[in-house]
Amino acid sequence: MRPRLAIAAAAAVAIIVSMGACQRTEESGGNQEQRESQTSGISTDPADSKGPAAEVEGARKGGTAYILRRTNYAHLDPQRTYSVSAMAIQQLFARTLTAFKEPGGNRLLLVGDLAEDTGKDVNKDCKVWEYKLKKGVKWEDGTEVKASQVAYGIARSFDLDLTGGPTYLQEWLANDPQFANVWDFKKNKDKLPPGLTAPDDYTVRFEFQKPQCELPYALALPTSSPVLQAKDTGVDYDNMPFSNGPYKITKYQRGSEMILERNTNWDPATDPIRHQYPDKFHVKFGIDASTASNRVKAEVGDDKNAIITALDPALVPVVASDPSLQNRVIKESTSFVWYLWINNQKVKDVNVRKALNWAVDRDAYIKSIGGELLGEPVTTILSPLTIGYEKYDAYPGGPTGDPNKAKELLGGQTPTLTLAHSDTPQAQQSAVAMKSGLERAGFKITLAPTPGDTFLDDIGVKNNPWDIYVSAWAADWPTARTTIPVLWDGRTIRDKGNHNYMYWNEPSMNSEMDRISVISDPKQAAKEWMALDKKIMTDFAPCVPIYADRVFLLHGSNVGGLYVSDSIATLSFTNVFVKS
Repeated sequence: MRPRLAIAAAAAVAIIVSMGACQRTEESGGNQEQRESQTSGISTDPADSKGPAAEVEGARKGGTAYILRRTNYAHLDPQRTYSVSAMAIQQLFARTLTAFKEPGGNRLLLVGDLAEDTGKDVNKDCKVWEYKLKKGVKWEDGTEVKASQVAYGIARSFDLDLTGGPTYLQEWLANDPQFANVWDFKKNKDKLPPGLTAPDDYTVRFEFQKPQCELPYALALPTSSPVLQAKDTGVDYDNMPFSNGPYKITKYQRGSEMILERNTNWDPATDPIRHQYPDKFHVKFGIDASTASNRVKAEVGDDKNAIITALDPALVPVVASDPSLQNRVIKESTSFVWYLWINNQKVKDVNVRKALNWAVDRDAYIKSIGGELLGEPVTTILSPLTIGYEKYDAYPGGPTGDPNKAKELLGGQTPTLTLAHSDTPQAQQSAVAMKSGLERAGFKITLAPTPGDTFLDDIGVKNNPWDIYVSAWAADWPTARTTIPVLWDGRTIRDKGNHNYMYWNEPSMNSEMDRISVISDPKQAAKEWMALDKKIMTDFAPCVPIYADRVFLLHGSNVGGLYVSDSIATLSFTNVFVKS
């Protein structure tokens, strides 16, 4: 794929960038066409941050849009959200300080969402930032969103009981990867973390010990969503978060359904990115990919208004070859990479980890998810769409792997490993493909199905019982800094809520991450990140990159406004409308 272009280190200049986002556990895919490089930047014009959002051609108000899913969302609490499927639905009810406009044509523009603009770098050194809130942004009960509520939302992200979300703001404010050791939320619920203040009702101020020039990007993540302290129910906030967006949750029965209806107190004049076209969004859970796919293909009754989040692999060639369905197909490459994570606490022998890299049959795995329309083999940590990307293969076993080379490294051992996987039928099928490839190379693999809606949380527990597992990652904003340090910095490892799913901690590589993170020249930084990518994989083999993601989905004929978001790398619902 073509590499995406660079981000400047300073926040207030025009830049050319690319965006990815966060985590996936549900399989999805895309087309074989190569995406053009994106152009994007951080807005310096406050007019870009004003609403209303540009109208979608052909859109109308009314009707109910249906979303068919098998699993619950991992989290709806904004401070706990890091899966892109949850981020997509959350955009309808939880606003952030900044957000991305996506006008199409592979363009992105960071603007103020709750904030009037993308922030003021007070001293021009990226250490002190101020954000002014828009007036007239309201909660679903009609009260106004205030700066203290934004600050409280960020403060509660320090609570280690509320794990799962991004940790940039916490680590930067605390100046420590172990942020909870610096500031204890439970002991300070009526206070704010060091460096975070709300000097008045409409100002949020950040003061960092080190320059954080990428703060405007970090504030587009759900961590910056406000939370009303009186509505905060801790871990139960997942069940009914309070809305400040165009829709509010009126019903949520886990495993059954969730209904979102219009928030009558949402003011489109304050919102530059969202619309309020359907009367309702009705999410139905417990529907497997095969059933959902066939229902949307047949589109009987309400299914003509339906959206699915995963296409049954068996239907991919059927849909791709049917000309009558092409006007209902969504297809796009994304910046997600899927990995076989190796739990380095358990798999300590580097030769065993290298053998896993030689053994993986990428071809069989990609076929199990639906074939090349949904992914292409990759052998690097960074996505092929990353700035400065250079292709290499430290373990050149070809598409199907090299069992003999793996056996040579194992030296007669027969390692017994447990492979955890989501309990969805599709993930089970992919797990069998992974197991077969590894076992022909001398491994003995035990499969461990795990509930899909808690899978990310479960593998994020440091003392989880598994040896290997599969999930995906894409950059949170356009630099490798939001992939390699987030996933490979061992100093971030805590008891739970980890994103370093490998539990890999190599001090020499941690130091390299620190060094590269402060390089101001984006081209030089990109070169150094790519070199570190190769060093990590060649010397330590802490994981196995499997494939780069592509989206290939089908939707009902009466749904309009769907697109693959470049900022969260999955379907966006902000423009959705029901045609009739």
